[in-house]
Amino acid sequence: MNPLFAAALELQDFMEKRGWRFCFIGGLALARWGEPRATQDVDVSLFTGFGSEDRYIGELLAHFAPRVPQAADFARDSRVVLLRASNGIAADVALAAIPFEEEAVRRASAFEFAPGVSLVTCSAEDLIVLKAFAARERDWTDVEGIAARQRDRLDWDYVERQLRPLCAAKDAPDTLVRLAEIRREAENA
Repeated sequence: MNPLFAAALELQDFMEKRGWRFCFIGGLALARWGEPRATQDVDVSLFTGFGSEDRYIGELLAHFAPRVPQAADFARDSRVVLLRASNGIAADVALAAIPFEEEAVRRASAFEFAPGVSLVTCSAEDLIVLKAFAARERDWTDVEGIAARQRDRLDWDYVERQLRPLCAAKDAPDTLVRLAEIRREAENA
C-alpha cells in the first residue's frame, strides 16, 4: 500500500476509535478535488475546540512519535501537533477550534482513493477556503486546479461566506479579489 495512505489510515483509525471529529486537508484532499501534486505528509484538521487541547495532544503524543522536541509545548503554541506515523510518514494535526473549522469537519465526507483506502476529507469548498486563506503561491495554484476541475459543482457563495470573516481578521481583502478572478476564469472556461 502507498505509504501516505497507510499513514492516513492509521491516523484515521486512531481518531475514529476515540470518536474524534476530524478530516484530512492538504494534499490528500487536493488529490480528491483538484489537481494532485506530490505530497510528503498527511494533514489533518482535528476539532478540539478551545480549552481541551491538552487531552488531544497527550493522547496523540502517547501513541505517535513527535517530530520536534517539546512537541506538546509546540502544539499548544502553534495549534499543530507534529507527528510521525508508524511507517515514518510525517503528519501535521491542526487543532481546530473556530466555527469555520468545526463546519469544515462537519461537512467532510469519505472518499475511496483506492480499494480499501477510504479517507474522510474536507469538501472542495472548505479546501478552497483553507488554501485561499493560506494564500501562498502554491495554494493559489491549488485553488485554480480545484476551480477548474469542480467548475459548476462549487458553492461559491458558501466559500465567500466562510472566507470573508477570515480575511477581515487577517486584514487581507486582496484574497477575496484574487478568488473572484479565479471564479470568473473557471466559470468562463
